[in-house]
Amino acid sequence: MLVLIVTAFLSCNNGPTLQTYYVDNELKPNFTTYDVPASFINVDEIELTDQQKKAYKSVDKLNVLLFKADEANSKAYNEELAKLKSILKDKKYDELMRGGNSTDGKFLVKFLGEVEAIDEVIILGNANDKGFAVVRILGDDMNVSDLMSLQTVMDKIKFEDTDLTGLTDFFK
Repeated sequence: MLVLIVTAFLSCNNGPTLQTYYVDNELKPNFTTYDVPASFINVDEIELTDQQKKAYKSVDKLNVLLFKADEANSKAYNEELAKLKSILKDKKYDELMRGGNSTDGKFLVKFLGEVEAIDEVIILGNANDKGFAVVRILGDDMNVSDLMSLQTVMDKIKFEDTDLTGLTDFFK
């Protein structure tokens, strides 16, 4: 009995998680959030390959948290970005890729689950002159190569016809 109690106690993670970070910051100044069901992005008018259809169907929703940086909040920007990077150093997140540079901005892509059965993809992108965005792509049994096939579809989607113009403006 004592072993079960100790195991249960040790398995509880009281540290910050990405989910608690979202919840704790979604209403704070400088932050903006978007919860977007996959069905919100209309792909009916776009011809998809079988791989792209499979990838699209595996995605349930996107959670997006933006921090808009400016000269007045640069200290807060650096502190919040450091918190996010610390959370994403957790061993439960596997790194998929990273890139960018210190001038234009950097990005980091991590995931939870197995490569062939991903439950969550996390994309953290930042640029000192704009801020940062952390995107959680939530789904069931998502596949890395299938998801990558959706990249070409994103160029064909007419975001100006959606309520996501604030989100797309952030990345311009």
